[in-house]
Amino acid sequence: MSDFHAPAPGRLFVFGMGYSARHLAATLLAAGWRVAGTTRSPEKAAELRAMGVEPFLFDRDQPLADAAAALAGTTHLLASVPPDGAGEPVLDAHGTDIAALSGLAWAGYLSTTGVYGDTGGTWVTEDAPLKATGTRGLRRVAAEQGWLDLFQNQGMPVHIFRLPGIYGPGRSAIDALRQGTARRIDKPGHRFGRIHVVDIAGALMASMARPYPGRVYNVVDDEPAESAAVVAHAADLLGVPPPPLQAFDPQALGPMAASFYADNRLVTNDRLKAELGYRLTYPSFRDGLAAQLVAERQG
Repeated sequence: MSDFHAPAPGRLFVFGMGYSARHLAATLLAAGWRVAGTTRSPEKAAELRAMGVEPFLFDRDQPLADAAAALAGTTHLLASVPPDGAGEPVLDAHGTDIAALSGLAWAGYLSTTGVYGDTGGTWVTEDAPLKATGTRGLRRVAAEQGWLDLFQNQGMPVHIFRLPGIYGPGRSAIDALRQGTARRIDKPGHRFGRIHVVDIAGALMASMARPYPGRVYNVVDDEPAESAAVVAHAADLLGVPPPPLQAFDPQALGPMAASFYADNRLVTNDRLKAELGYRLTYPSFRDGLAAQLVAERQG
């Protein structure tokens, strides 16, 4: 689905082996890569080992026991640990260790389109000013700068990837409907982009194959849409009634949801396509949701 050559096998080290990183890891393992990654619990470490990932325990209060040994041989590095109230945990604990890696060909940091803040529903590119609102967004802006400082001051091959809402099997509107947790918030005109987990992995691999250190990429789909419309479409695919529309009321939402609805922006993905030659596997939520059902029926 893309116009790039897959990166030659190497060793990927991931700080924060979550939903998106696990999908990337599985894809690279199947292509002959070695993959290592961190988690915060021994139970999750066992899961990683079972899928072929070399596991390490890490969080702010538990840095890598032997960072030099853990990172030895790393050719590609990905960080997906969110910042906390004290800063960026990976850089705070191991920024010096990462800067010392002599064989590193590529490093990526997974950020969020939330760094753009509220644009009143207008389009933004990667060159737009960062006007994050709220504590979470401001932390992301600072974390991005910390990684870019590694590029600017140490010459490390750092790339920033700004992601919107992530979905895929187990984390989609289809799954929310089945679990009874789907809601349709009525806020007309509040459109936003999404990205399927398959396309996150694809975009990262495209960047690995064509590094552009210091570059920032929006990894979003082609069709921003209102959340209520996505849930309604998923319900139609399942043949079930959609949840009733709920009037938008920030006071009735949790802090994270209220923060999400406070900002309204449309984010372009032109740079991802033009520079990296990447074509989305799922250009819209309709493509991604339909593919999930097809895979379920075949599997």
